Amino acid sequence: MGKGNQTKSSDYREPLVSVVVTTKNEARVLGRLLKSVRAQSYKNIEIIVVDNHSSDSTPKIARKFTSKVYQLGPERSVQRNYGVKRAQGELVLILDADMELSTGVVGEAVELAQGDKTVGAVVIPEESITKSFWERVKAFERSFYNIEGDITTDAARFFAKSVFEKLGGYDEKITGPEDWDLPERAREAGYKIGRIKTKIYHYERIPSLFSLARKKYYYALKSYPYLKKHKISVVSPKTVYFLRPVFYKNWRILLSHPILSTAMFIMLTLENLAGAVGFLIGRLK
Repeated sequence: MGKGNQTKSSDYREPLVSVVVTTKNEARVLGRLLKSVRAQSYKNIEIIVVDNHSSDSTPKIARKFTSKVYQLGPERSVQRNYGVKRAQGELVLILDADMELSTGVVGEAVELAQGDKTVGAVVIPEESITKSFWERVKAFERSFYNIEGDITTDAARFFAKSVFEKLGGYDEKITGPEDWDLPERAREAGYKIGRIKTKIYHYERIPSLFSLARKKYYYALKSYPYLKKHKISVVSPKTVYFLRPVFYKNWRILLSHPILSTAMFIMLTLENLAGAVGFLIGRLK
């Protein structure tokens, strides 16, 4: 099991967990993720891959690990919802192809969900794996969110299927903020959002600083429906990096890493500018 509770109550069960992975041309990384799913200490798992018509060998690699490989697009919210519809498990874990699981992730998440039935969703902390300079900068930024957990940025990936279905799954009109939207709706519906300690490793894959800006621009194009739904100001910690308290609470870390901190300031400034342009264009449309 995971690093959570080491003892089980006499009525402890091991429910089926459906791991849903969305892909598009992920042949270089998918095998690593699916091997880590198969290597989980918790074994009652099924794998579901929903591929968006990849032109590489992604579907072939997926079929080495599961027979449940489907084709659907155009965006990951649609793919994820379809994957959950095909799921047989009581619990579902939503993953991206560029991830790798510690062996205890599923076990600890199940223990938490089993131990408290009011928990409708679980946050799993992510640790960045980097190679390039800008990947290290992005990892530096993400490290602040994992110090104690950060309600502004935390996005749950593990759900009770019944809760997922009751909430209607991911909002298919949103691409990007849907990771925040679903757990926020769970919280608003009265469910607890739990958090485990065992990590997911996230391979950043950032070829350049401007690739981050393009990604931010793309996600911001459909951010207005999310902000409107939750009555979030366009100038808030959700949208403006520099308003996030976690940076100022940990100012000593910023001062002790001047190069990374300076680069992070440049990176976040560019991302915010790209996001602002994307939001304005999306809003006009």
